[in-house]
Amino acid sequence: MTDAATESAAPLAATAPVKPESPLFSDFAVRPEIIESLKAVGIEHTFAIQELTLPIALAGQDLIGQARTGTGKTLGFGVPLLNRLKVPSDKGAAPQALVIAPTRELAVQVAGDLSTAGKKLGAKVVNIYGGRAYEPQIEALRSGADVVVGTPGRLLDLSQQGHLQLGNVNCLVLDEADEMLDLGFLPDIERLMAMLPTTRQTMLFSATMPGPIVSLARQFLNQPMQIRAESDTEIPATEHVEQFAYRAHAMDKVEVLTRILQAEGRGLTMIFSRTKRTAQKVADELVERGFAAGAVHGDLGQGAREQALRAFRSGKVDVLVATDVAARGLDVDDVTHVINYQCPEDAMTYVHRIGRTARAGKSGVSVTLVDWDDLPKWKLICDQLNLPFHEPSETYSTSAHLFLELGIPEGAKGVLPRRDRTRAGLDAEAVEDLGGPKKRSGRDAGSSKEANTSASRSGRSRSRTRSTSSSGVDGTPPSSGGESSTAPASDRGSSEASRNRRRRRTRSGAPVAGERASASASAGSSTAS
Repeated sequence: MTDAATESAAPLAATAPVKPESPLFSDFAVRPEIIESLKAVGIEHTFAIQELTLPIALAGQDLIGQARTGTGKTLGFGVPLLNRLKVPSDKGAAPQALVIAPTRELAVQVAGDLSTAGKKLGAKVVNIYGGRAYEPQIEALRSGADVVVGTPGRLLDLSQQGHLQLGNVNCLVLDEADEMLDLGFLPDIERLMAMLPTTRQTMLFSATMPGPIVSLARQFLNQPMQIRAESDTEIPATEHVEQFAYRAHAMDKVEVLTRILQAEGRGLTMIFSRTKRTAQKVADELVERGFAAGAVHGDLGQGAREQALRAFRSGKVDVLVATDVAARGLDVDDVTHVINYQCPEDAMTYVHRIGRTARAGKSGVSVTLVDWDDLPKWKLICDQLNLPFHEPSETYSTSAHLFLELGIPEGAKGVLPRRDRTRAGLDAEAVEDLGGPKKRSGRDAGSSKEANTSASRSGRSRSRTRSTSSSGVDGTPPSSGGESSTAPASDRGSSEASRNRRRRRTRSGAPVAGERASASASAGSSTAS
């Protein structure tokens, strides 16, 4: 297993409550080594999606698993995948299983869980994703891999270069397939599928099942069995989260946000924005106001993104501002609040956002700040999800109902008191040099850009030169030294500069009598010099 498989990943552990009557993993035809590995981290009972998935997946049948995020889909496909491996494999062996994830963060999380579950089995899990140097990943593949977990772009790149051999894959997993479609990865997935053997087991897992996912299943899966861990309804479940919605003005949102972050009982908090620029701006604003905050978005380099995730998981920061794409699939324990700083684009985005809290049976709170311009969009979301927030109350940072409903102490201001600044902060977490392409890293990006611009301006030559015609005013050739055509204007004598800038009057193309005499005298003095 490579180090990349565990970096920034939450360790697999039994932190969520399960029903006592839930089946044990040992009740299924699972290898003893896998059961022992799971038991070592306190996992013995199955969740609903795992209970439904294991009998079908262990039999080798294709399937579609649908359950909201945070319900244990990873082990739902991970245990059957590990159960199929032929281990120990030879050095340099091609992978037997392939897991495709839409984002780097989800790939890291899945690889870490599979590594933990297959530890006593001796399974070698290699994590492949962009933003890192190629060489360590190529070296890991050359050493041999039983399972490869990665994102579509880097997987396709290494396979086309011949470093990733897919001819031995007998199990394929598409995790968060709906998100991969939203991100435009379908062409890459189709090209990867064409490189795989036709005889294989394919498992597709997703929180939602829109029409394109059904078409994808028909194209790539062989008579799949569809499994739902939710009730038999088309409306995604959201009742597991205590939800609030407020109509807030854009100029007052940060003030409202700072009050919410001072609510009693608030733990780790995720804040979602639609754009990368807004995510970084909100994170910077919160840091200036005394909050321990970090950002995760596409404009950050992979090292900075993993730094923020490690700091968030370890508690050095308790606020993570993220875009929808960057945060998809993140598995972080003890997230108590999710705040939609900007209204989500659609109902499914809303479901995925609030799914960051109340994971695996825990409780959580979500707060959505709706701008006036987003009211029509928000009403559509409420219609689709049967939410009772069609007309959110107009709310400001001083509104009494905001303090009352969210448990915010009276007198809370827009700056975190110094006595409450107990977190180490983002700077306490080192940024690792991953050897990949460099991108900006958070707050220093703007200042460094300005510094580079200033340096380039200061290094630019400010001297200007004046060119002269090939002959003098009266037809005499210029001096052989050519000083008047190449020397900077500041180095010339004041009389010469004055002479070159003098405007001469002419009449019908010929100099005026007084001007003619002056020009002759000037030419003579120039020749003499």
